Order: sequence, then C-alpha cells, then structure tokens
Amino acid sequence: MSSTHRPLPHLLSDARRWFEEGLLAALEASGTAPVSAPQLQLFAVLDDPGTTVSELARRMGVTRQTAHQAVHGLIAAGLLEQVPDPASARQRLIRRTPEGRRVHREAVLALERLEAQLTARIGREAVDALRAALEAPWGEPPVTA
Repeated sequence: MSSTHRPLPHLLSDARRWFEEGLLAALEASGTAPVSAPQLQLFAVLDDPGTTVSELARRMGVTRQTAHQAVHGLIAAGLLEQVPDPASARQRLIRRTPEGRRVHREAVLALERLEAQLTARIGREAVDALRAALEAPWGEPPVTA
C-alpha cells in the first residue's frame, strides 16, 4: 500500500519556495533590483558589520565559488560592497551598502507580512506549532541503512 503523504523534505522545500516567491514579488513591487533566490539567502545570512565570502558559503551550505557569484551579482546591483577586514590584511568583508540596508529592511517587513498571511490562512496554532517544531534541536542527522 502506497502512502499519499509527500515526503517531509518536499513539503519543507515547497514552504521555503512560497516564502521566497512572496519575498521576491514584494521586493520587485518596491522597485528593488531583481535578485535571485540564492542571492536572497546570502543577504539573509550576512552580518551587519560584514562577513567573509568563505563564511557566507559555510552558512549557506554552498561552495565558495557559488557564494562568490552571488556576492558579485549583489555588488553589481549596488546592494553589497567589499571592504578590507580590519582583523586580517588578506581578507575582505562583504557588507550591505546603504541601498542594501534599505532593501534588507524592506525584506524583513515583507517576511512579516507573509507570515501574517500564512497565519490568516492556516491559523495561529498551526504557525506556532510549525515554528516550535523547526526551532527544536534536531541533533545530527542519523546514519540510516
């Protein structure tokens, strides 16, 4: 007998895509330069004082080259800049430009509106339960045979 339940990773991917598509649409409506989903992810894991490309890649779970490409796209869009790292003469930090900070604030507000829409659709209790499940420590992935 086959299950009609979709695998949880697929459901999580669909949920992430719902938020990404809503956020991209909101940013486009606000006149922000077009960005990709990987660029959105990079923007979200960036520290305010700046972050190295290597650290961005680690946080995003991608290669340094992939992070580097996303960074340069956002630099070209005027949302990020490279500055010397005061802690290391060999490294550079990536940080938001003034326009990047404006877009980041707009993105935070858009995500709050999306969460409010989700709450209206599925209810506060379901959203709270979803948040609790996702914030719970899952531990290291088990090795299954």
